[in-house]
Amino acid sequence: MLKFWFKIPLWQRVVGALVLGIAAGLFWGPGAESIKWIGDLFIRAIKMLIVPLIFFSLVSGIAALGDLKKLGNVGGKALLLFVTTAIISVSLGLTMGTIFQPGIGLDISLPTGVEIPQPAATSPTDMILALIPENPVMSMAEGQILPLIIFAMLFGIALLMAGKDAAPIIRGVDAGSVVMQKMTMLVMELTPFGVFALMAWVAGTFGFEALLPLAKMVALNYAGCFIIILVVYPVILKTIAKLPVIDFFRGIVDAQAVAFSTASSNAALPVTLRCVQRNLGVSKSVASFTVALGATINMNGTAMYLGLVALFGAQIYGIDLTWTSYLLIGLTATLGSVGAAGIPGSGLVMMSLVLSSIGVPLETIAFVAGINHIMDMMRTMTNVTGDATVAVAVGRMAGEIDVEEYISADDV
Repeated sequence: MLKFWFKIPLWQRVVGALVLGIAAGLFWGPGAESIKWIGDLFIRAIKMLIVPLIFFSLVSGIAALGDLKKLGNVGGKALLLFVTTAIISVSLGLTMGTIFQPGIGLDISLPTGVEIPQPAATSPTDMILALIPENPVMSMAEGQILPLIIFAMLFGIALLMAGKDAAPIIRGVDAGSVVMQKMTMLVMELTPFGVFALMAWVAGTFGFEALLPLAKMVALNYAGCFIIILVVYPVILKTIAKLPVIDFFRGIVDAQAVAFSTASSNAALPVTLRCVQRNLGVSKSVASFTVALGATINMNGTAMYLGLVALFGAQIYGIDLTWTSYLLIGLTATLGSVGAAGIPGSGLVMMSLVLSSIGVPLETIAFVAGINHIMDMMRTMTNVTGDATVAVAVGRMAGEIDVEEYISADDV
């Protein structure tokens, strides 16, 4: 029985669990929440990997680049692609919100039991200062990913500057990276069970009827994400990477399934890294750097969503927006998507930053909170797909990708 189980590719087991979970949840109803703890256990196991995996992967990836010139080459290209796709995504959200006007004609009522988040009190200066951790160990303990990324990058750069003197530490970091990869493989085997429980809970708790009042909003969220995944990313793959698109999606499907079911970029990080390296042939150094960095700052689905929700809130409250308002939405949505943590529900927190900038009541957040998780799953899959796209594009430009392994992704 076990041999048969492990002969089935992981992504097929995950997709099968997802379908069965939805069916079980619709049949079981609210009672499906009784097995949610299995999904929570899976997510906790994933989160257990995040801090050490990011640290070892980033430091090892930077050290593996060999010199600072190559670091600037890879890092600069990755950041340029991340920012460009974020701008495209938020523009898409604003365009769809303007054309289809999801908030027109809706009867405003706050979901029962939903608390309205307070406006973000953090100033732009505080956000910049927060990037540098006063205590790296504390940042790791508290799961502050962005400061951890900054510290890990500086640590890796320092290793390159130290040259031969840092060789023992580099070997230790490389060993830590390998150990974390092995540990990740163990935890990934729990994925089908966690996915089944989480999807059963979502289907049983929300049901199809819960989507009807906001079906237009949900549809636009999914449509926008599909456009990003099926149009924006393939353009990057065809024009910059000059590689087949179908092989890319075959290679990244495991990560997409995990991202969709967990609604967490951080939870999907280990399997995304595994897919990019093993299935798509990107070198360890480029994959570790771009995927770990992208899991924190590359939130295209969230950027699109924040722009869409800002217009949604303005429409349901009858607020007329100027071109200045649109520019503010674009800027704050881009910054908010970068600052959003890669965990379920983080978009609700960053939404206050966007809404406050254009004077839209924060009650909008409570209004969409009831269906946020359903939309968050698709946004997260978009984010993770973008991480892999940028990794492949940068790997191709840097000559750090095995094209034969990429093309044979369906055989892995």
